[in-house]
Amino acid sequence: MNVRKRHHHSNPNLEKFIEYLYILIGSAFVAIGFNLFLLPNRIASGGVSGISTILDAIFGFEPAYVQWAFNIPLFIAGVILLGKQFGFKTLIGTIFVPFVVFATRSWQPATLDPLLGSLFGGISIGLGLGIVFRGKASTGGTDLAAQIIHKFTGLSLGTCVALIDGLIVLLAAFVFDIERGLYALIALYVTSKTIDIVQIGWGRSKMVMIITNMQVEVQNAILNDIDRGVTRLTAHGGFTNNERPVLMCVVDQTEFTKLKQLVRSIDPDAFVTVTDASEVLGEGFKRT
Repeated sequence: MNVRKRHHHSNPNLEKFIEYLYILIGSAFVAIGFNLFLLPNRIASGGVSGISTILDAIFGFEPAYVQWAFNIPLFIAGVILLGKQFGFKTLIGTIFVPFVVFATRSWQPATLDPLLGSLFGGISIGLGLGIVFRGKASTGGTDLAAQIIHKFTGLSLGTCVALIDGLIVLLAAFVFDIERGLYALIALYVTSKTIDIVQIGWGRSKMVMIITNMQVEVQNAILNDIDRGVTRLTAHGGFTNNERPVLMCVVDQTEFTKLKQLVRSIDPDAFVTVTDASEVLGEGFKRT
């Protein structure tokens, strides 16, 4: 239901505090997930944490020290080569994740089943990174390396991230075994999906495009019975070249069935196209 909300002046100091809180909480989730799930099961699912898992297995290096040793130089290189847009918040994430890894290094593993470790480790890392991203920061590491490679090679950023993580997973498969490499891929996939959920949310809206000869009746029914806005788009038929207005409406998933029945009751011959809208911002939906 569309509800008009008054706009309040936001408190910038409170917003900054919340952003820093997001960074600290998210970094803690990343570090704890690493110590409880990924490290004890030897799952190197990309990133500096994956490198630290491999070096811990080969040489016995303390993972937190390895992460600091990679993160801090990469942050400095990022500032020098890419500019100062990373700022103080990314530096906090870069330093705080290894700090929590070190502080929780004596915690007992949550599971020694590699499948459970990859699944719940991926969820924990994705949850933490998603929270950090909501704080408008990152945890540095290989993300910065990917941005540097992107700048100097012209490869897409996604390709650079995939290449770096892929090399780490391949190295893990070589150092440990093929199964551990496959578990690392599972953890990577779960991490990416969890980040999406944190960023976008569970809710899924539907964007509906309606072509009908009874535009006014359908439009009024949507406005009055479902209480959703409607946008009328100008279109032309490809065969007839006649003007055919298209009604576009975004509804919550719970309202979609009612909309479909409403359109069918008014015009059974209406042409309706439905697509998922992952995130909708504006009146009646999320504000931020």
